[in-house]
Amino acid sequence: MAGIDLLAGGAAAFVASHFALSHPLRRPMVRLMGEVAFMGVYSLVAFVALGAMIFGYHDAPDTAPLWTIGTAIWSLVTVTMLLASILLIGSLIGNPALPDPMGRIAIPSEARGVFAITRHPMMWAFALWGACHILVYPVTRNIIVAVAMIVLALGGAAMQDRKKAALDPVGWPSWVARTSYWPFAAIIAGRARMGGLGLVAWLGGVAFWLAATWVHIPAAGYAAGIWHWMMP
Repeated sequence: MAGIDLLAGGAAAFVASHFALSHPLRRPMVRLMGEVAFMGVYSLVAFVALGAMIFGYHDAPDTAPLWTIGTAIWSLVTVTMLLASILLIGSLIGNPALPDPMGRIAIPSEARGVFAITRHPMMWAFALWGACHILVYPVTRNIIVAVAMIVLALGGAAMQDRKKAALDPVGWPSWVARTSYWPFAAIIAGRARMGGLGLVAWLGGVAFWLAATWVHIPAAGYAAGIWHWMMP
């Protein structure tokens, strides 16, 4: 069980250190050692924790799946990963949550496209990725990694809201009021309207979805996504 212990410890350290160093500890540590030294410490901690996860994953036993993966699960995961891909690619344009070199927060005038679905489309893309991989590969070592990614993404999104509100106490709360943390909640509540995804999100999302699922064939030895039905 040494591999599982190393994997679980590495995953816990990776998530906890990211939260701590990105939020409560960042400012005092930067004041103490400077931005460059802080980024060195941040990178070193992340590298060590990620390395523990990688070594632990490979040493952990390949346990039996917790459930049978049938057509219904493959179909659900295939569609969900397409949504996640559209959210991810769409989040790269006009995202006020992304870091700005000048420290500015550019709040969109209207929540459109992926931001009408959720103000954290990138984080939800990663969370959906984790959930889908649990569904199609329900073994202990994979569940540990996927749960860590889900907690990191969704916990990071919530902490990001607090951080952005402190930096922009007027603009960010107004953005929060027009959007939603949970996908589609703002649309259901009438605070945002569906539409305006644009060709970049649609075409880029589909292209990324096709490429990412195809990579499973040479990388993992099995077909994922739509290739699950197209490949012999």
